[in-house]
Amino acid sequence: MTGPGPDTPEYEERLRAFAGRELRAAAPGQDPVNRPMIRHWAEAMGDTNPVYTDADAARATGRDGVVAPASMIQAWTMRGYAATVAPPPDAAPDGFAELVALLDEGGYTSVVATDSEFTFLRELVPGDHIAVRETVESVSARKRTGLGPGRFVTTLKTYTDADGATVATQRWRTLRFRPAAKETPEPVAAPVPEPASPPAALRPRPAVNRDNAFFFEGAAEHRLLIQRCAGCGELRHPPGPCCPACRSLEWDTVEASGTGHVYSFVVSHHPQHPAFDSPYLVAVVELAEGTRLITNLTGVAPEDVTVGMPVVLDWLDADPELTLPVFRPAPTEAP
Repeated sequence: MTGPGPDTPEYEERLRAFAGRELRAAAPGQDPVNRPMIRHWAEAMGDTNPVYTDADAARATGRDGVVAPASMIQAWTMRGYAATVAPPPDAAPDGFAELVALLDEGGYTSVVATDSEFTFLRELVPGDHIAVRETVESVSARKRTGLGPGRFVTTLKTYTDADGATVATQRWRTLRFRPAAKETPEPVAAPVPEPASPPAALRPRPAVNRDNAFFFEGAAEHRLLIQRCAGCGELRHPPGPCCPACRSLEWDTVEASGTGHVYSFVVSHHPQHPAFDSPYLVAVVELAEGTRLITNLTGVAPEDVTVGMPVVLDWLDADPELTLPVFRPAPTEAP
């Protein structure tokens, strides 16, 4: 039902009425926790912790057997493609859709996730059948943001097992915003000189910190550096302060050979950015040294890229302050 216009007291009251309301009743996922899905997840994430795939290794840590990665909690409750695009006719009313419709009514038609806070109460094991219930904690008053006027929507997802015991909670916050209107230039009465060409757009700046500064400093010298644990010699990327293998805080670097292969890739069409010629190739490249990094592929058409394709290091001097490693197809050897 459509009510008074957006941002009126009546509209505010309708939004506030959602606080405490259940958006989705607890419903079990399509499948119980199972070892094949755990294995697929660990392989996709490159997580080699044996407690997820090796029962003996898990028991050696005091567990009864393999456990599921905590970050998989949402995967066990996803409704699946069919139920998402064509819910069954006897599906329970979806309060989430009602809330989105009300926000759309107020012009808050765009959304961006702001943060997700998990609390895990116990590890999941094969055979657990997980359900999730989602309620609204709050809908904020209208806020001014860089994206436009918006409202922060905070919901709480409660994950339970077959006995109804809570195994995890997730506080999920999104910004629903009204895209800022573009200013319409005023008409001019007489011809004006052609404006100078605007400067080329700069690539987004990386978030440089104490852990990864060496990587970008090396790139500025056309050197691809990999972080190495000074305790056990394990190589790691992305850089971090602590070795995941031995927990040492001491490290140095080695220079990569610059060869590798395409581990996976996507052809990015959206969102478009003025510093990139769309579409462009984003790849996960596995270096000869064993670490992987996300990079761009150059010198190859999207339809010619294949998983496993050998590539070699190249350098992109994007601007005087930013140099990045990119990769191109390795030269083929003459027969």
